[in-house]
Amino acid sequence: MRGIISTKEMLLSAQQGKYAVPAFNIHNLETLQVVVEEAANFETPLILAGTPGTIKYAGGEYLVAMAKAAASKYNISLALHLDHFEDVAEIKQYIDMGFTSAMIDASHQPFEKNIVMVKEVVEYAHTHGVTVEAELGRLGGQEDDLVVESKDSAYTDPLAAVEFVERTKIDSLAVAIGTAHGLYKGKPKLDFDRLAEIRSKVSVPLVLHGASDVPNDMVRRCIELGITKVNIATDLKIPFATAVKDYFQHNPDANDPRRYMMPGKVAMGLVVIDKIIMCGSAGRA
Repeated sequence: MRGIISTKEMLLSAQQGKYAVPAFNIHNLETLQVVVEEAANFETPLILAGTPGTIKYAGGEYLVAMAKAAASKYNISLALHLDHFEDVAEIKQYIDMGFTSAMIDASHQPFEKNIVMVKEVVEYAHTHGVTVEAELGRLGGQEDDLVVESKDSAYTDPLAAVEFVERTKIDSLAVAIGTAHGLYKGKPKLDFDRLAEIRSKVSVPLVLHGASDVPNDMVRRCIELGITKVNIATDLKIPFATAVKDYFQHNPDANDPRRYMMPGKVAMGLVVIDKIIMCGSAGRA
């Protein structure tokens, strides 16, 4: 099946094949074009992700339409994912609009409240053929408008993860093992033993958030230990913005977006290729 699909089969296939599906955060037509073109070139399964801020900026209807057009143009299947949504009503709205995967992030809530909110999303999503991701534990750093101070971050408890998955019936679990949103101060320290224990106890696919700025060898180790979806956001935005700013420095009178956007697209494309290779997903579509 080609077109916009859920993440269910692609993540289960990744789990079986011991690779990861890259989930690239996109923001507009240009970033979507870059990601889809390189994904098609490398025949990788693909997840296009948008935060609440992105979807508010770009418009959910526009993103659904562009994703459908991209899938048709390249004759590929891809998932359109709601990333770090905290409002259950908004998730339902965008599911109705055509999004095929949703992350309900109630990780800041007490354990029981987290479960209640996630279950409500799961029940609605599953009746619409949409997959659900949820997070247990909290990543520090900043993702869009969501800011979590380091003192408020918390690692995922393996035993709690078992209960969480069983009671919510989620399709994938985002784990907190030491990664952070945005850029790191110093070298990341990941709890690989914790990840291995979670993998040994939980059957659903596992998701790594905050993979930007993490060395590729560390991400690959996470994939070896059971991660099947890797989120990438900041690592895409920085080279795009840097290349566009550099273009204006050399062409201060430029005013044609068809020209000044192109260096950003090229720079971002190189990162997309690197992340696809890192995930081991090339040729897996």
